[in-house]
Amino acid sequence: MISVKDALAVILESCRPLGLEKVDLLGGRGRVIGEDVYAPRDIPSAANSAMDGYAVRCGDTIKASEAEPVELKVIETIAAGASPAKSVRPGQAARIMTGAVIPKGADAVIRREDTVEQGKTVFIKKAAHQGLDIRFSGEDVQKGECVIKAGSVLSPGHIGMLAALGKAFVAVHSRPRVAIVSTGDELVDIETDPGPGKIVNSNSYSLAALVSACGGVPLLTDIVRDKKEDLATALQSAARADVILSSGGVSMGDYDFVKDVMGDIGNAMRFWQVAMRPGKPLAFGSIGETPLFGLPGNPVSVMVSFEQFVRPYLLKMQGHTKLARLSVTATSAQTIEKPAGLRYFLRAVVQEQNGRFIARLTGEQGSGILKSMVEANALMVLPEERTRVKKGEDVVIQWLNEPLWG
Repeated sequence: MISVKDALAVILESCRPLGLEKVDLLGGRGRVIGEDVYAPRDIPSAANSAMDGYAVRCGDTIKASEAEPVELKVIETIAAGASPAKSVRPGQAARIMTGAVIPKGADAVIRREDTVEQGKTVFIKKAAHQGLDIRFSGEDVQKGECVIKAGSVLSPGHIGMLAALGKAFVAVHSRPRVAIVSTGDELVDIETDPGPGKIVNSNSYSLAALVSACGGVPLLTDIVRDKKEDLATALQSAARADVILSSGGVSMGDYDFVKDVMGDIGNAMRFWQVAMRPGKPLAFGSIGETPLFGLPGNPVSVMVSFEQFVRPYLLKMQGHTKLARLSVTATSAQTIEKPAGLRYFLRAVVQEQNGRFIARLTGEQGSGILKSMVEANALMVLPEERTRVKKGEDVVIQWLNEPLWG
């Protein structure tokens, strides 16, 4: 049996990022860019006004005040998107809109609320300093500047910047295609009324949702019955994907064939059984060149195992460097006991109270209690050596709902 830490190290050591593909700009959100992006031009391309008001020569406004406003002649109105037709000379001003290009001669903008307009004359009630309310050329981005580095996760801010740079398409790491294979004679399809001894195949859908949530492309397959030959055929077919996830069939029962089939048609397993609960019966190996995660059959075990091992693997395939969920310290709302030797992942609801996080278990923690995952926003992680948590003691919690970019 291998530790959680060592199992994750083995898994990630074998992982290589996928290649790049070009996608449309909006399709890049949340994905890892594979190229440095350089600015082809200054942004802004020309000095422009940050406010609606009047472009002036600041020297003309030195003595301006509420009590004694300065009178200037308005020579033109400059709309956003238009080019100035005239230069501002001493004693003159140009009415200007936000975003409009600053005319020659002007070196400041007086906000409209600090003026009084009378026909073609404006009275300035406030002195201006050089550069007041002007956005200068290249103030945001300078031509040739590396604006976004390869390896960045594209947030909405990145998308806006790429649009400003004129990038309609962007090169990002490909999304892994993940084949999902659920095994077991007891399983029935989602719209089938389960009879005695049967259960609805929820694992395929939980896994598909988890795969999608971390950027992968889920490929659901038909339920595979507990026959070694059928399983071998299904896994060989699934090997066309980038990753295979199977659920069930990795324990020690008479019909648990995943380990055997991995040995028969794939490469030798890297490990089987992890010192954790839930999720102890977990196998990792490959079918040909395609990695295979043999996940447990119980629904909570499947989801917890995915979080600890599959999610980091899929993220690394997509070029991410932040692979672990965000972990913080919280206060346990109850006393908890566990045996030594296993790392526990308990489903919890974590809330902030008086500046600290309080973690409370979601109820029954059995590996078949899917409701415990429905109600959880975090996992309480109790290390192998810890056997007791007293109410009020600190525990580590792992968030389940933070985004991939930040």
